[in-house]
Amino acid sequence: MKILAISMFALLMAFFACKKNKSNTPDGEQLPDVELKTRTVSSGLSHVWEMVYGPDQQLWITERAGKISRVNPQTGAVSLLLNVPDVVSNGEGGLLGMAINPQFSTNPWVYVVYNYNSASGYKEKVVRYTYSGTALTSPLTILDLIPASSIHNGSRLLISNDQKLFISTGDASEAANAQNTASLSGKILRVNMDGSIPVDNPIANNRIWTYGHRNPQGLVQVGAKLYASEHGPNNDDEVNLILKGRNYGWPNVEGFCDKPAEQTFCSANNVVEPLMAWTPTIATSGLTYYNSDLIPQFKNSLLLLSLKASKFTQLKLNEAGDKILGSKDFFVNEFGRLRAICQSPDGKIYIGSSNGSNDKIIEIN
Repeated sequence: MKILAISMFALLMAFFACKKNKSNTPDGEQLPDVELKTRTVSSGLSHVWEMVYGPDQQLWITERAGKISRVNPQTGAVSLLLNVPDVVSNGEGGLLGMAINPQFSTNPWVYVVYNYNSASGYKEKVVRYTYSGTALTSPLTILDLIPASSIHNGSRLLISNDQKLFISTGDASEAANAQNTASLSGKILRVNMDGSIPVDNPIANNRIWTYGHRNPQGLVQVGAKLYASEHGPNNDDEVNLILKGRNYGWPNVEGFCDKPAEQTFCSANNVVEPLMAWTPTIATSGLTYYNSDLIPQFKNSLLLLSLKASKFTQLKLNEAGDKILGSKDFFVNEFGRLRAICQSPDGKIYIGSSNGSNDKIIEIN
């Protein structure tokens, strides 16, 4: 029995070794070292989930228990805008992603996504608020009754260049629903700014943009391209290039199509493989794109935060944006679990921790 146990352990170690940090390129590029300066902007926060650099040069943040605030990046002063009354923070659930209308001066809309208790159980909804100059008012629910759970709720919001709202949803612990195009779970959704369905979505009269996702918690647009980060099970966290109407495999495929059953499913269902996958998992979360001159070594890179691995990772893209050439980690275990990331127009990066007590916003330059 002892020999059998040792053999099984060896097989598991071999599996994880071959899966570790695999990308779609055979040899990762060695990225240069970067001298980064950090400054604590604010502390005493709790589970910072989202952070957006606003048109007013303030950091707009959500905290999972329900607070939406503005933070002055120079002084660190935190100004509460709203404590969303019906947020229910259950496990990983609560107040999650936020997006600010790029046409803010015309329509000062702020979108949030959160979990709450409905008559039919724990659910998720997207609500649009109007900013009055001191508060968020006039809530308008634009999408409701998204399945939710104590785990796997997504959810990032992103307003695209063509004024569409993207919403990432998790499988809400019902993995099979990720493949069900009649369900809003395990998807990246695309809606008009009022929640209606765009006529050019890949499935007629359906909000789905892509499907087969487990728990996507990062979303960023780069030109015409869309990228997402996604939590795997005990293996294969992913960063994906999001392509209209495509299947991303979950739960039939974990990471790359590298097992016989996965290869069969991938071929039959036109599955998109990740740009990069991590085993052991790192709990991929916040994601942004960097192309500023302030930190030239980061130009044309995705910047990824992780919860479990507690680090900030640079993912260097090729010119076409369809491959990751190399990766480099920073701030490993320095700030704890990291979930929220954004940047200022002059290239400063802001990250938010999500440890649950005395969470911080950190400026990087």
